Amino acid sequence: MIASLKRVIIGRPLKSTELGEQRLNKTKALAILSSDALSSVAYGPEQILIALVAVSMTAFWYSIPIGIGVLVLLTALILSYRQIIFAYPHGGGAYVVSKQNLGKYPGLVAGVSLLVDYILTVAVSVSAGTDAITSAFPSLHEHTVIIAVIFVLLITLLNLRGVTESASILAYPVYLFVLALFILIGAGLYNIATGGVSPELHTPMGTHVAGISLFLLLKAFASGSSALTGVEAISNAIPNFKSPEPNNAAKTLSAMGVLLAILFAGIVFLAYYYGISPKAEVTVVSQIAEETFGRNFMYFFIQGTTALILVLAANTGYSAFPLLAVNLAKDKFIPRMFTARGDRLGYSNGIISLAVLSILLIILFKGQTDQLIPLYAVGVFIPFTLSQTGMMVKWIREKPKGWVLKLTINGVGALISFTVSIIFFLTKFSHVWPVLIFLPVLIFVLHRINKHYESIGEQLNRATCEPVLPIEGNVIILPVSGITHVVEQSLAYAKSLGAAQIIAVYIPFERDEEATFERKWEQFMPDVRLVTLHSPYRSIVQPLLKFVDTVERKAKESNHQVTVIIPQFIPKKGWHNILHNQTSFYLRTRLLYHSSVVLTTVPYHLKK
Repeated sequence: MIASLKRVIIGRPLKSTELGEQRLNKTKALAILSSDALSSVAYGPEQILIALVAVSMTAFWYSIPIGIGVLVLLTALILSYRQIIFAYPHGGGAYVVSKQNLGKYPGLVAGVSLLVDYILTVAVSVSAGTDAITSAFPSLHEHTVIIAVIFVLLITLLNLRGVTESASILAYPVYLFVLALFILIGAGLYNIATGGVSPELHTPMGTHVAGISLFLLLKAFASGSSALTGVEAISNAIPNFKSPEPNNAAKTLSAMGVLLAILFAGIVFLAYYYGISPKAEVTVVSQIAEETFGRNFMYFFIQGTTALILVLAANTGYSAFPLLAVNLAKDKFIPRMFTARGDRLGYSNGIISLAVLSILLIILFKGQTDQLIPLYAVGVFIPFTLSQTGMMVKWIREKPKGWVLKLTINGVGALISFTVSIIFFLTKFSHVWPVLIFLPVLIFVLHRINKHYESIGEQLNRATCEPVLPIEGNVIILPVSGITHVVEQSLAYAKSLGAAQIIAVYIPFERDEEATFERKWEQFMPDVRLVTLHSPYRSIVQPLLKFVDTVERKAKESNHQVTVIIPQFIPKKGWHNILHNQTSFYLRTRLLYHSSVVLTTVPYHLKK
């Protein structure tokens, strides 16, 4: 039944040979991998205004030069990541670049930052999408967290069905959003050009503003730079593209950069010219749409597509997080299970882990986007800085043709990214201080995981292990709780192994039980030695472990192997297990970690 339900929800399993069919063309890849970056125009310009409103609305004209600064940074990042795509065509982005050029720990910093960033991508995108819905329908505002969690679950199921299927569905809302914003920007500019918008709504450019400071302008610039989150996702997901992967990825990245620049610039300009002020329960895009069209079909179309892309922008995290996790797992920094493909050839463990962690964040922050965005942006700009610095080291070391220009491009990207990171820490320390705690903690955890895998590899390597001693014979210990058909079957199996000695062990709690059982055993199986271990404290495990230790010490002297055979009956129905005390399970659990004892379970399946 569970298998049938799984097939209905996720779909039929795909063969490994069908992997090529799951790769993306440029059109679908642009929708899937750019949705995070494109959707950020719905809240990036708003973050600039939120920072400037701390002075007054007269300071809103600064959003124009700040917006231009963000576009300069976008250009530098697009050019930089195009170089990364061609230099590292197998994907991995900032993690691989940093690890190979700066070393293990800078690579870990980049990798951990990106893992956290993709978790925040899902949480921020879904929360922002929920905000867009509650802006249009204020009565839903109190249900923000529940709505956000439902969206995460739906996107998770969609991704578990496979990359191609999710891309086919999600491409339409993304392109509808782009179309809706082009219509909004076009209509807004037309209204401005025809005099439909009063110039008195905004402060003229260059107006002196009392109380403005460089610190506040840098804070607004850093806040607006949150619109650039998701730019690196394409460089991480190169293996998802159809051949030739690097060329298709680079073209998709350029197309994303152009679209993002146009949409961001348009929203910043309209927000300034309309004199839009950020409000707690109504987004800036919602206010621009209402001012342009009123509350008619076009307003709800724009709000609907904005909400959709903000929610579906989470899919960028679902596309990039599993692939980054694969690279980290291959380098033995996170569990190997993240390299396993699911029934639909996606990395299901990464997808499910991302969903669980994102839901926890949404619940923890109660779906408040403003609280999550600073953490989100910091998680992006640290890897930006490290990846650009890593590329600089690569060009200086290798000096390929045209390396000076490449070095300059990455140098500018590294400098601006580093500056933005510092600005975030200086201006939003109260929001981003958790980064200083969880990054070192996560790096330490990944370091310990790596040490564990290295230790296992060393212990399993034949060249470094102790030589295997020859086994001269086998001593079998068989715990019994009574004289039953299960015990009889287990004894038959033990005898078939040709053991040097078979010892049945019975552990009574009362003395009279001990004598009674010994008489019965003598009649039942006189050729098998019985050892009774009286347990006055009613423990079965401890007396048995002590006995096994004693036998094992003697067995080692003659190069004999100790094997413990555990009889177990299996109920016909699973729920019947709760009616039994599971002694065999406890014995296996304790004996499993015994240094050199071999464990064997002899199951007996009940028929009714």
